[in-house]
Amino acid sequence: MKGLVLCAGKGTRLRPLTYTTAKHLIPIANRPVILYTLEFMKNAGVTDVAIVVSPENEVLFRETLQDGSHFGMHIEYIVQPQPKGIAHAVYISREFLDDEPFLLVLGDNLVFEDISGVVKSFESEKVDGYILLARVKDPRAYGVAVVENQRVVHVEEKPKEPKSDLAIVGVYLFRPIIFHAIENIKPSWRGELEITDAIGYLVEKGYSVKAHTIQGWWKDTGKPEDLLEANRRILDTIEDGQCAGKIDETTTIQGRVCVGKGSIIVGSLIRGPVVIGEDCKIVNSYVGPYTSIGNRVALENCEVENSILMDESKISNLSGRIDSSLIGKGVRISQNGRLPKAMKFVVGDLSSLEL
Repeated sequence: MKGLVLCAGKGTRLRPLTYTTAKHLIPIANRPVILYTLEFMKNAGVTDVAIVVSPENEVLFRETLQDGSHFGMHIEYIVQPQPKGIAHAVYISREFLDDEPFLLVLGDNLVFEDISGVVKSFESEKVDGYILLARVKDPRAYGVAVVENQRVVHVEEKPKEPKSDLAIVGVYLFRPIIFHAIENIKPSWRGELEITDAIGYLVEKGYSVKAHTIQGWWKDTGKPEDLLEANRRILDTIEDGQCAGKIDETTTIQGRVCVGKGSIIVGSLIRGPVVIGEDCKIVNSYVGPYTSIGNRVALENCEVENSILMDESKISNLSGRIDSSLIGKGVRISQNGRLPKAMKFVVGDLSSLEL
């Protein structure tokens, strides 16, 4: 079975971070989101994968993942020239998929459940598709499915009046008949070919589509608060004692803290769960729970918690604590302490500041 990961979205809800990187490459617990997706697929037994990318982010993905061999996978890249929808991305990948059944995953969805059993069931049963579902409080923001005896009888994209609380979580298993379905649907009001319409076509024409409702945690990491929640969830699973850096005797470490090689911590309090990357310098600072600090980050005389700090950011001499924040690569935040007191910013488009 082959795999297909869709990563061509522009990530508008995560701007300005996504002006310079793809949303699927933003780190959670110091690993790009896409690595969790690939790990999920590998655990399901799928290692021959194509990633659908946009022309703008193709180079970033190739530089980050290369051919996948260093983590036991084979990765190819397919460029979707324009964002014409999930079904369109699937259709332009048909040469790679080569009439084989395939696992389709949206690259910004995190699913922490072993679906190897679902994959085996799909391979052994005479069904044309499988979709993963999860029960949600407000399904209006999702594709929604109605299921009877494990079989999908109706699907609808973002309905105003949902007929069930079962949201489609962005993980699908298909046979090649899905291409025939895509050929027989029309673009939605958004101008996109919707995968829910293709699934609906299969259901209407009498093809068999089954559903599996996941019990574990999952998250669409499309917004800053989603990334921070995912970061907290993953940090809750880190182990004790992974320290390759230098911690001086005036520093206090509490809880589960991982420190990368080459990092130096002086006169600080680190309260886990926390991960700190390589070659960081933390001086006279407080790093609180659920914080991920990338590589070559410098913190001095400041406090931060429940946040993600990306590579090469520098924060110093702040009188207040940074909380629930996403700090991009190379960001500088400081307070000079001189009179007259004033705030000075150089802020890009669509940035968000709360003081």
